[in-house]
Amino acid sequence: MIVRYRFVALLLAGALLAACGGAPVNEQVTAAHETASSTAIKAGNTATSMLGKPYRYGGTNPKGFDCSGLVYYSYARAGAKVPRNTDAQRKATLPITLGHLQKGDLLFFNERGKRASHVAIYVGDGTFVHAPSSGKRVRVDRLADPYWKKSFADARRFFGL
Repeated sequence: MIVRYRFVALLLAGALLAACGGAPVNEQVTAAHETASSTAIKAGNTATSMLGKPYRYGGTNPKGFDCSGLVYYSYARAGAKVPRNTDAQRKATLPITLGHLQKGDLLFFNERGKRASHVAIYVGDGTFVHAPSSGKRVRVDRLADPYWKKSFADARRFFGL
């Protein structure tokens, strides 16, 4: 009988130790579960207000934008300092799934054989604002459009703004 109690006690102790020995809980909220910040929402609204502005390589103001310049300007107007170029913007953000997209999130696209070479700001309902290319103007496009769907690289979010 004593052996049986010792065995049960050992099983219970093992179960308790196993429960305590699991992977530590990550206290940092993942970007996918963070709600859109007021900064991101303002940046999305600013980008939308720039519709029709001309594309200009290296442009960061309403006289003309390139894709990352539009992101840079929109977030600056919302009160956040973010990197200036597409690659640095990608590195400064965390990946999220399409199912978690919120206004102000960034969408990266592979264009002309270059990985994540184009960036846009998601504004809701499957649409995004971007400065497409030379000779064009800031516009809204749909993520479901075959061209954008094919060239989509990933969705990302600035964390902690």
